[in-house]
Amino acid sequence: MKHFIVEIVYTKPIEEIMKISSLHREYLKTGYDTGLLLFSGRRTDQKGGMVVARAESEREITEFFGKDPFGLNNAAEYKTTEFGPVLYQDWMKDWVEGK
Repeated sequence: MKHFIVEIVYTKPIEEIMKISSLHREYLKTGYDTGLLLFSGRRTDQKGGMVVARAESEREITEFFGKDPFGLNNAAEYKTTEFGPVLYQDWMKDWVEGK
């Protein structure tokens, strides 16, 4: 399994983002249900969000976020960075190891 930080950068005003946030969160839930996502949240400056994810490839992450309502509505862009977890909480071991 590979691990990723996905930075979501809003390309529309926060008022427009708020109108589709519920659709975005519903979509992200499908990523949680399949074990693709560990956690996500809005940046405190309200200019985007951050997601920690895992997948077999960056392509899988790109395809997942390609169906996100923010992107489909031209409301956000995505920057994906792969990283390798070295240290983590014991309770995360199964997730990090892809179990």
